[in-house]
Amino acid sequence: MLWLLALIPILAAPAVFLRAGERRATLGIAAAGVLAATLALAIWAALGGWSGQLAWSGALRLQVGLTDFSAVMAILVPAVALPVVVYATAHEDSQGLKRLIALLLLFVGAMELLVIAADLLTLLIGWELVGACSWALISHRWRDADNPAAGRYAFVATRLGDLGLFLAAMAAFTGTRSFAFAGLGQLDGPLQQLLVFGVLLSAAAKSGQVPFAPWLFRAMAGPTSVSALLHAATMVAAGAYLLIRLHPVLDSAAWFGPVTIGIGLVTALAGGTVALLQPHAKKLLAASTSAQYGLMFVAVGAGYPGVALAHMVSHAAFKALLFLGAGIAGEQAGSFELSRMRFARTLPYVTVLSAAGALALAGVPPLGAAWTKEAVIAAAGHAGPTLAIAVILAGGLSAAYAMRFQYSVFGPGDEAGHSAKPPYRLETVMLALLALACVALGALWLPGVRDALEQGFAASLPAFKRWETIGSLIAVAAGLYAGLLVARRDPALGGDGALAASADWLGLPVAIHRLVVAPTSQLAQYSARFDDHVIDYTVGRIAAAATAIAQTGWHFLERLADGLPEGSARWVALGGEDSRRLQTGLSHHYFALIAIGVVVLTLILLAGS
Repeated sequence: MLWLLALIPILAAPAVFLRAGERRATLGIAAAGVLAATLALAIWAALGGWSGQLAWSGALRLQVGLTDFSAVMAILVPAVALPVVVYATAHEDSQGLKRLIALLLLFVGAMELLVIAADLLTLLIGWELVGACSWALISHRWRDADNPAAGRYAFVATRLGDLGLFLAAMAAFTGTRSFAFAGLGQLDGPLQQLLVFGVLLSAAAKSGQVPFAPWLFRAMAGPTSVSALLHAATMVAAGAYLLIRLHPVLDSAAWFGPVTIGIGLVTALAGGTVALLQPHAKKLLAASTSAQYGLMFVAVGAGYPGVALAHMVSHAAFKALLFLGAGIAGEQAGSFELSRMRFARTLPYVTVLSAAGALALAGVPPLGAAWTKEAVIAAAGHAGPTLAIAVILAGGLSAAYAMRFQYSVFGPGDEAGHSAKPPYRLETVMLALLALACVALGALWLPGVRDALEQGFAASLPAFKRWETIGSLIAVAAGLYAGLLVARRDPALGGDGALAASADWLGLPVAIHRLVVAPTSQLAQYSARFDDHVIDYTVGRIAAAATAIAQTGWHFLERLADGLPEGSARWVALGGEDSRRLQTGLSHHYFALIAIGVVVLTLILLAGS
């Protein structure tokens, strides 16, 4: 039964594409029905503790199962996808809409397969399907040549990290003769280190951590609904989820915690800086995604995967909300440039709903995202006070870019020249559902909820320290003020000049091009020339020499092979002719030959004596 979590949306995707028709309402009803069924099944499976397996061969089995953490994720994926996909049926261009909805359903099914996987082979199948779907979705508007190029960039960048997961799977099978998660704890020595390294590499690439972060900007070429689902609950979430799911195994490597914290902190601080400087609404949110998943990496590295999962849930709600709100504003402005927006008067309802997401992103209490951020700070503080201070600084940056986004996109301003087209009511309703989720998560602050979470999920949560909470609130207040100043004084900050490179991941794409892409391309060119001028030339000369030897041998050996038997036969024939001449039939000839023979024999004997 658990397989149905993945199979329902996967099988529904071609059915929707082939049979749903072109009407938005029909597509919306079909997609909503599929995702609602998937969500209901996920809740049922979580309550029932379902599992299953499928025999691949005599030695290999595809296994699925739910832990406490994976059950939460299995519910989260369709819960976020439902409003996002329904929004897509109302918001996105009608051209290719049926294909887009089918791909989004396939995307959800692939992610569900990844989530319920209980072995590395099943995980790899889901992992690769998620990557393939992301490429197709980012490249959805393929008539614009830049979009397929962006899809290829994102696909290749994440594929480099995916090699780590293949390495981990090979290490696991070599050491345990199985891919099952349950047997990974048996690994030790180099195989264990390879497994941990491979999983961390693939997770960092999927979740847009440094140095893989720039692919998230390229992914913004896709439709808004794709960006929302990609960042909130599917592909980008897959990396952090993998670390949460396999944390007991990964934590057995002594270096895993410090390295994971380092990756997460660097990404959180760099991503926060980039987001604050980014003048493009969707790219600002993309950079913030890297930063927020960086905080999840910090929590996992500090030994609190439950905190990372809690922050993932809150992040999914507010990030999907903000992307969908940005999509409505971008359609009104005809651009995602922050300097061309400010729709407080034109879009009052969307403004209020987006504010709930922006405040959650900023970490303002009593929203649930503020609680999960404080939990990340406490987790970092458990590893060391310096780390807590660094996370507090990252939280201040979150508040700054959240305020810049909200004020630039939905602040008061001159809205002349903007489109007067109001958003569909259905779009606003979907935003309202996500905003309601952001507010509802504020229940995390209620007394007793913390204890209930620890008992229900058998996971420890770090104790909040007063100085950390006070420092965090000060950082949030300072960040909100700084973001407001940036949005008011220079709406186009980061669009050109010296800050433009910083806004593009602090020049990381240029560095990657110079240090990786250009040398690799040059090496490929040199290799091609070496192949043409050295290898091909050498092979050609060897072939010519072999041909010459063969021709020479052919002439010589043909004569030798033909001449030996023919010459032997000729000499035998001549000998036979001479022998026949001696056979005359006359007795006196024979007596003469005998006499000659006796004389010759006598002479030989005399000579010997």
